[in-house]
Amino acid sequence: MSDEKKKNDQPEAEANDDSSAQAAGGQPVLTNRQGHPVYDNQNTRTVGERGPTVLENYQFLEKITHFDRERIPERVVHARGAGAHGYFEAYGRIGSDPASKYTRAQLFQEKGKRTPVFVRFSTVIHGGHSPENLRDPRGFAVKFYTEDGNWDLVGNNLKVFFIRDPLKFPDVVHAFKPDPVTNRQDPNRIFDFISLTPEAMHMISWLFSPRGIPANYREQEGAGVNTYKMVNAEGTGVLVKYHWIPKQGVRSLTQAEAERVTNFNHATQDLFDAIERSDFPEWELRVQVMSDDYHEELDFDPLDDTKIWPEEQFPMLPVGCMVLDRNPTNYFAEVEQAAFGTGVLVDGLDFSDDKMLQGRTFSYSDTQRHRVGTNYLQLPINRPQKHVATNQRDGQMAYYVDGVEAGENPHVNYEPSSRGGLQEAPRAGRDHTPHVEGAVIRQKIGRTNDFKQAGERYRTMEGWERDDLVQNLSAALKQCNPDIQERMIALLSKCDEDYGRRVAEGIGRPVESQATEATAAD
Repeated sequence: MSDEKKKNDQPEAEANDDSSAQAAGGQPVLTNRQGHPVYDNQNTRTVGERGPTVLENYQFLEKITHFDRERIPERVVHARGAGAHGYFEAYGRIGSDPASKYTRAQLFQEKGKRTPVFVRFSTVIHGGHSPENLRDPRGFAVKFYTEDGNWDLVGNNLKVFFIRDPLKFPDVVHAFKPDPVTNRQDPNRIFDFISLTPEAMHMISWLFSPRGIPANYREQEGAGVNTYKMVNAEGTGVLVKYHWIPKQGVRSLTQAEAERVTNFNHATQDLFDAIERSDFPEWELRVQVMSDDYHEELDFDPLDDTKIWPEEQFPMLPVGCMVLDRNPTNYFAEVEQAAFGTGVLVDGLDFSDDKMLQGRTFSYSDTQRHRVGTNYLQLPINRPQKHVATNQRDGQMAYYVDGVEAGENPHVNYEPSSRGGLQEAPRAGRDHTPHVEGAVIRQKIGRTNDFKQAGERYRTMEGWERDDLVQNLSAALKQCNPDIQERMIALLSKCDEDYGRRVAEGIGRPVESQATEATAAD
């Protein structure tokens, strides 16, 4: 048989596979599990470049839902954790203004009003029994059991994150997780990703500083990271950033200090023991407020979670104080089964168009249903401490019918109904109705400005912090391939020339002088 005949006899699907399996450079082409080529793996589909995201993000939904199910039953991220009960006490004001100026959420309105809370602290990347002295962001998740239902404020100890589009979340976590072949965390994998992700420079400058290893959970800050909204009774919304400021102060460990820690449970033990001896840790909740518009006067996008809002322009406004005063009675029932979600908001609090927030909102609740179960909200630690009545029924581990318990006709699990079914609740205020307009596209935001705030962070550190940052980055990059080292030095030099030079010297590589300031176009 001739070669031409053999070629013609090949199945069409096989021929198609061969023609689309490689890119121009000979590298395999990225597809989804349906075999569809992925043309843009950097940006979710949004209305305009800033968002909001659209639901028909098939590639993102497939990617993130698979990612949510990669570990059973341990959390994919934030597996190692500790928790405590307490209360939040409102000041009745936001800064010098009545809380009602910004939000109609009832938990903030009255001075001295207390709301029960449960807090889960965690490490992000490492497993459930990993040491607590490792370099890793710390999760800081707070569940408020308000009179309007639960509010979850889910954040980290650091104010920024590695990426600005949720499509990249599985990628950044995979890069930091152990190699799927060797099962070892590998700096080559981490910095291969980071060196190709300029927006991560700000987060790296925090993570590899001493702030990357908090001394314990009590002496660390917390931040919502994402941009949210507050909405008042007139339906007017403002953008907000949430921050937790520890009244115990902030204390971190250098790499050398962390290596001298021999108790791998030290942070969990510190929190538990402090509460047992009635040394209750406290944090003040503060918010930054910004009008809900484009803010062309800024050189960054306020919805970009790789950026902070400068405090001199957007001051921290005190809102209330949180006290943790009771340890769990059972770790598994309360800490391990506690389930948080960024979409869990009460009336008067709302979403912004922050792409990462919208991606997280889908992912978190999806993860909890997979990890804990369909009826995870019926567990005592997750259940609101108020009237709950839905038409949701059955599912694995259902142990009561919340609609019937609230007085609904047990024969009716639908709405509307004339036979004793549930009725819609009255509105608490005018709807917040932001206007959204734009082409549905896959595109990065216009004002990336990936290097300026990283450089500012480097220059405002104390000398010992800069020394530790440079030493930590140099130690990690020494283990990386030369091309990765070169890319990292180039990016760090764009943040600050001295920053790049010192890291280059730390790994024994030359560095050419580069501009110390990066424009928004960078």
